[in-house]
Amino acid sequence: MGRKCGVLLPITSLPSRYGIGCFSKEAYEFVDFLAEAGQSYWQILPLGQTGYGDSPYQSFSTFGGNPYFVDPAALVQAGWLSEEDVLACDFGSDPQYVNYEAVYHARLPLLFKAYQNSPFALHLPGNELISSSGAAQAGPSDDDLQKVQAFEIFCEENREWLPDYALFSAVKNRSGGKSYIEWDDDIRLRREDALLRYREELSDEIRFYEFVQYLFHKQWFSLKKYANDRGIEIIGDIPIYVAFDSADTWANPELFEFDEKGYPRVVAGCPPDAFAATGQLWGNPIYRWDYHRQTGYAWWIRRLRKCFELYDVVRIDHFRGFDEFYAIPYGDPTAEFGKWMPGPGLQLFQAMKEALGEQRIIAEDLGYITDSVRALVRDTGYPNMKVLQFGFDAREESDYLPHGYVPNCVVYTGTHDNETMRGWYENVNEEDRRMAQEYLMIPEKEPEVAWHFIACALMSVGETAIIPMQDYLNLGNEARINWQWRLLPGQCDEKLAKRMRRLAKLYGRLGR
Repeated sequence: MGRKCGVLLPITSLPSRYGIGCFSKEAYEFVDFLAEAGQSYWQILPLGQTGYGDSPYQSFSTFGGNPYFVDPAALVQAGWLSEEDVLACDFGSDPQYVNYEAVYHARLPLLFKAYQNSPFALHLPGNELISSSGAAQAGPSDDDLQKVQAFEIFCEENREWLPDYALFSAVKNRSGGKSYIEWDDDIRLRREDALLRYREELSDEIRFYEFVQYLFHKQWFSLKKYANDRGIEIIGDIPIYVAFDSADTWANPELFEFDEKGYPRVVAGCPPDAFAATGQLWGNPIYRWDYHRQTGYAWWIRRLRKCFELYDVVRIDHFRGFDEFYAIPYGDPTAEFGKWMPGPGLQLFQAMKEALGEQRIIAEDLGYITDSVRALVRDTGYPNMKVLQFGFDAREESDYLPHGYVPNCVVYTGTHDNETMRGWYENVNEEDRRMAQEYLMIPEKEPEVAWHFIACALMSVGETAIIPMQDYLNLGNEARINWQWRLLPGQCDEKLAKRMRRLAKLYGRLGR
């Protein structure tokens, strides 16, 4: 692929007037900024609809997109909302941090209003279509009919996941947001009579959720094309696990280690270590890998196909879980008594390659890595990740220092799980800081310390270097990626773009 570089910034972190980053004009302006700065990649976090905790790694659907990312301005332009409708919403008052509670209470009602005013809504026979201005329309125009036809085509093309997702969302809303495991048994266990009844009773709301996904996908692919046309490719992110409370588990229980009542037998996590005495209890359901193997990994191939449609390159989170995964008995309060179990290994990726051809993947192999994980990464041929922050440990040798890199890797100063580079430097112990100062020749009281680490990443032999936007801005831990921090308008200016471009050119990574 050649030497290239890019920027890590979640969609949520973009500026906008809607309380959270979205596919608005600011997203297009950020693409222009990346192109001006000589970058080749924009790495984002998962695009799925977030649930409890607001983490994109715990989504209600691995296939569906986040409704928060739909640009309201496009709905005003379409005539389905008025500017007053948007101005009346409280999206939160702090432009630098997302107020998820405010966004949650404002965004979906606003989208539902747009749906009701659109030609996609289900109307009783004889009802007139009412526009956002209050004027009655005698009937759908040819343009509206074309839009509806495009919507129906989208629904048909996504029939493998969209009907279940929309029904799941509608029933969840009817149930006051409860986890599906708390629903009445008839619908929780997907009994046929209950499915038919709910589909009939909630038909309009089901169509609304399909409408939102149509908007999401239409707007996302428009933004992606804009980026690709300007030489910017998108690096997306796929979590290895799906959320327990998701349309994926509800609609496909056979894919997971569930008992006959629909409850998990085991859940995912990490064992105890120096950082967590009782381990990490993630709570995600564990895959029935024997079943996936019997089906030729059909569900995984559908999932990955969707990712390769959405992104140009896919980063697979927690790659070691394909070699071995840690299974914790369901109901345990900690992760202390889990067991390591074998994953699908290379066979899954061979099946994917056979079905989807050669695809670009980044293997997230961070953390405690065994020889068998290293062998799996090597056998796939995928580039792995190198994070500079992990390299500066004065107690021992590290694989994360650039003098030990090979070209087939992706170099980061830090990821969404890390402190910002300046925040790390300010908080790290004195021995590790001194090691970094000596390794990078950082002067005492250097005000722009992050740029020394950026230069180190860019000059490394790794073919790809990705830098979080916060590090280019030399921000402290107040700007750490925690699903809340956002750029302020004007922070990505021409002066910064020129400086980024100079470094990209200096180290042979300049995009077109």
